[in-house]
Amino acid sequence: MSVNAWIVVGDQPSISNLITVARSLGPEGGTVAAVVAGPRAVAETVAASGVDRVVWCGAGAPEGSPAEASAAAVADVIAADPPLAALSGRNPGDRVLLGAAAAKLGAVVLTGARSVSASGGTTKVLNAVYGDISEETVEVSGPVALLLDGGSVPAASGDAVPVEEVTGTPYGLKVIETVMSEFEQVDLNAAMRVVGVGRGLRAQEDLALIETLAGALKAEIACSRPVAEGLNWMGKDRYIGSSGARISPQLYLAIGISGQLQHMVGVVGAETIVAINSDPNAAVFSQSDYGLVGDLYELVGEITNALQ
Repeated sequence: MSVNAWIVVGDQPSISNLITVARSLGPEGGTVAAVVAGPRAVAETVAASGVDRVVWCGAGAPEGSPAEASAAAVADVIAADPPLAALSGRNPGDRVLLGAAAAKLGAVVLTGARSVSASGGTTKVLNAVYGDISEETVEVSGPVALLLDGGSVPAASGDAVPVEEVTGTPYGLKVIETVMSEFEQVDLNAAMRVVGVGRGLRAQEDLALIETLAGALKAEIACSRPVAEGLNWMGKDRYIGSSGARISPQLYLAIGISGQLQHMVGVVGAETIVAINSDPNAAVFSQSDYGLVGDLYELVGEITNALQ
């Protein structure tokens, strides 16, 4: 194989973690390539990210075509130079593109990859299963398609590689309407500090208390799933857990969060976890490095004042 790993990119170049994993899979000097189905600007960002080769499949696509429309072209590019592994992030469009490539390659698909290593043509994957509440170690001989946390947008590193253009025949998909979210979008994976809030917060207007703390801490704000999907207080891109974001910040501050497994699996990569809860028996304390038992409405204000 001339390519150890293909990175599949849709319309977001958030692939820093994918590059790191791809580099670890092959021998010294092994090639890491990226195939991009999104806009030309995304391909140019990827070309400057430190990969060895970039192929853009958006050339000739009709105006209004989503990245998923180029799934067949992406699969053809990868199949023409089959890798040990094909990797993508967890965005919906990336999942479609990786699925098309996996079908073309006849590859094993693992959707909960946590860590990956390769030796002697065999790939070993630590894979999350059962809604991320358990892990299994899988060995694969032959091509494997992996869904991973993409990471942040990589910084430009040195000279950009040329962008090769491929004109495919896109599927008949066209975006006919775009409705913007009422919430500000955020990339939690890029945050070094994250403040998470749960149902311990009594009212939506009380989010102002959390926002002030996050500002003093220079942190992003996240939440448990009910805050985003049940109460609709925050955008769905901000909830953490088995079906939401999985993050690895330096600090995660869990405020008014009970600590159910479905939420805590989203922060297992955090270096330090601090919990605030009024219930001394809350499950979150058994999974935290530091815990404060008390009323969040008192403690958050005092912590904010101290930080300021």
